[in-house]
Amino acid sequence: MNEKYLTVTAVTRYLKHKIESDDNLRKIYIKGEISNFKAHSSGHFYFSIKDENSVIKAIMFSTHAKKLNFTPTEGMKVLVTGSISVYEATGNYQIYVEDLIEDGIGNLYIAFTKLKEKLSKEGLFDPKYKKPIPKYPNKIGIVTASTGAAIKDILSTIKRRYPICETYLFPCLVQGETASLDIIKKVKQADSFGVDVLIVGRGGGSFEDMNCFNDEELARTIFNLKTPVISAVGHEVDFTIIDFVSDLRAPTPTGAAEMAVPNLYDLVNNLKQYHIRLNEAIIKRTKLIKMTLEKYKTSFVIKNPMLLYTNKKQLLDTKNEKINNLLKDIVVINKEKLNLIKHNHIIVNPNIIYEKKKDLLITKMEKIELLNPISILKRGYTITYKNDQVIKNIKELKKNDLVRIKFHEGFIEAKVERIGE
Repeated sequence: MNEKYLTVTAVTRYLKHKIESDDNLRKIYIKGEISNFKAHSSGHFYFSIKDENSVIKAIMFSTHAKKLNFTPTEGMKVLVTGSISVYEATGNYQIYVEDLIEDGIGNLYIAFTKLKEKLSKEGLFDPKYKKPIPKYPNKIGIVTASTGAAIKDILSTIKRRYPICETYLFPCLVQGETASLDIIKKVKQADSFGVDVLIVGRGGGSFEDMNCFNDEELARTIFNLKTPVISAVGHEVDFTIIDFVSDLRAPTPTGAAEMAVPNLYDLVNNLKQYHIRLNEAIIKRTKLIKMTLEKYKTSFVIKNPMLLYTNKKQLLDTKNEKINNLLKDIVVINKEKLNLIKHNHIIVNPNIIYEKKKDLLITKMEKIELLNPISILKRGYTITYKNDQVIKNIKELKKNDLVRIKFHEGFIEAKVERIGE
C-alpha cells in the first residue's frame, strides 16, 4: 500500500524536470526590483526579484556577473534574462540569471544590440579592415574631455613611457545628446591633422553616460578614417560600438596609452643588448679573420710563391706541347690528303673525264636514234594515219576509208579498197 506514496525528493525532481523541459521557461525575460542583494566572495550574486505582488529568488553565477558594467544595488529596477529551475535542497523554484540590465537603460541597450548586429553584418568589425598601430609614433592625437581622469592618465602614461612623442588634444564632449556630433567633428580634425595614431575615449561611467559612443554615424566615421584608432571607453567590462569598429580596443584610457607607445626604458635596454651583441659579433668576426690570416701566412704557397708560378708554368708547357702535337698531326693528315688528290688520275689526266663523258653521250645518242621513228622510215617503213590518228591494227580500218601514209620523205593519200586478214 505504501508503494503509491512518493518521497519529497521524487516530487521535487519531478517538478524540476517538468519546469526545465518547458520551452517557455528555458529562456525567460522578467522585469522587477532587486531585493535582499548579496555579493558572495565566490563572485556569485544572490538576490530576489519582486514587484508589488510576488517575489522570485534569483542567482547570478560569477561567469555572468563579472560581465556586468554596473554593480546591482538594493531597490534597483532591472530587466532580467535567464531560465527557471528548482533548487532541490529547499524545493523552491528560482531564476538563474544570465544577463541583467538597468530598467532605465533597457531601450538604449536594445538599440545598442541592434546596431552592433547591423554593423557586424556589413563587415565594419571584420579584422581584415583593421589598420596596424605604428610601433614608434611621433604624433598621437587624443579625442576626449579636456578635464577628468582619462586625459590625465593618458598624458602621464605617454610621458612616462615615451616622452619623445608629441601629443595633441582635441577636446570634446563625452556625454549628452550632442556629444556624438562633437566627437565626430574632432576625430575628423585629428585625422586631417596628420597624427600617427588616434586615441578616442573617456573614463568610466554608466551605460547611459557612455551611450554617445554607440552612435552609428560616429562608428562609420571612425571606420573610414585613414589614421589607426585605439578606443578607450570606460573600464574593461564596458563595451561600446566604437570598441568593435576601431583598429584596437583598450580596456582603459591608461591601457590605450600603453598600447599606443612603446616603453622607452625597454627600448633603451634593447639598444644596450643590441650594442653588446654587435660588439660580440665584431670581436668574433675579428678573431675569425685573424685566424684565417694566420693560416694564410703559414701557408706553404705563401712561403714559397715561386712554387705556384712553377706549377702553372709546367702546366702551361704541357698544354703547349699537346697543342703543338695536335697541330703536327693535323698537318700530316692534310699532307696525306693533298698527295692523294695530286696523284689522282683525274688531276694527272683531266681529258679522261672528257673522253668518258663523250663516249657516254655518243652511246646515248645512238640509242635515241634507234628509237627515233624517222630513222625507222629510212629503212622503208611507213606510218598510216586515219583522221590524224596512227593506225596500229587493221581492225581500225574499213572499206572506203581515206588514209594518209607517211614515207621517209613525203605523204600519199589512199582509199581502202580491200581489207584482208
